[in-house]
Amino acid sequence: MHLVDITMFYAAEGGGVSTYLNAKAHWLSRRSRVRHTIMSPNVETCGAHVPALVRIPAAGLPGFHGFRMPLSVAGPARLLASAHPDLVEAGDAGHCAWAALRMRDRHDVPAVAFYHSDLPRLVQPRLGSLAARGTCNYLARLYRQFDLVLAPSRAMVQQLDAIGVHGAVHQPLGIDSTVFRPRQRDDALRRRLGLEPGVRLLVYAGRFTPEKKLDVLVRAMRRLGPRYHLLLVGSGTAPASAPNVTRLPFERDQRRLARLLAGCDMLVHPGDRETFGLIVLEAMACGLPVVGVNGGGIAELVDADTGLLAEPDSVDSFAGAIEALYQRDMARMGTAARRKAAERYDWNEILPQVLGRYDGLLSRRAHAAPDPERACAVD
Repeated sequence: MHLVDITMFYAAEGGGVSTYLNAKAHWLSRRSRVRHTIMSPNVETCGAHVPALVRIPAAGLPGFHGFRMPLSVAGPARLLASAHPDLVEAGDAGHCAWAALRMRDRHDVPAVAFYHSDLPRLVQPRLGSLAARGTCNYLARLYRQFDLVLAPSRAMVQQLDAIGVHGAVHQPLGIDSTVFRPRQRDDALRRRLGLEPGVRLLVYAGRFTPEKKLDVLVRAMRRLGPRYHLLLVGSGTAPASAPNVTRLPFERDQRRLARLLAGCDMLVHPGDRETFGLIVLEAMACGLPVVGVNGGGIAELVDADTGLLAEPDSVDSFAGAIEALYQRDMARMGTAARRKAAERYDWNEILPQVLGRYDGLLSRRAHAAPDPERACAVD
């Protein structure tokens, strides 16, 4: 079987989609006879150790955080046809998705969509409610044509159902619990940061974009004062800083990222628009409890045994949750966080689930008569 993943959301600067596709590629190369190819406009800048990468011609667009979009549907569709896949998974809702549908309709190849980005909630603050409603209509038109739609959190399954995409399947992402683990702890980290004994060290890792709500986090740090220090690890335009905040560049190497995470006390994440929140699981696997917010996919990963959830967009609530977590048995919570991440979300648990969904789809299609009425309408 030849599986092709196609998406514009594959980047040198990490992200959940890139981590998922790279993990899938390595896992399949070691444990399966499935041939795997990743097609993306961004492959020439990342993924040097990924088994098979194909670059899609594309153009850069402002506001897409460095991602590039294919110039047309025809280009990626031709590349898909030349690859002769047995199944295609589309990881965005743009030209790559329509190319996957064209492959399905012209060559009878099953098409899977993975809903990685909460597009309506990204569009609304930038372009307004009317544009967000238009985005919902577009997504419904697109995703209703796929043979299978996957979503990484129950919140995203519910969102898809609300806009008319019924039957989407909850499929979490995963982590490598042999890389992200407590013994990666860097005991020299605090010394390098110049922290006094007893200072409480927090970490956020990810992109510095408006939907991450980092302004809430930095304001909370100002309120907490010098007994607390925040390590911001990532790329993009960071919010206005504070005396107790240190910024480090994006860390592409997962083992170095794990050492940074394991050297801190807790992960903090103020974003309420995460479709999943992979960094939360990576931190939990390193033995860190989490302070997040009661919204989006992160709220499904953090429970009373592994962290606390603050109210979205509330500096007081977020700062209070950080203080309250330090009053708990953090060692016990860290152990529980590690156990939950490693036992439920290791790639060795998650990727067999994904392959099982592929097998079920292929089996159903093998016994179903083709539908001559379906056609891909967008060029």
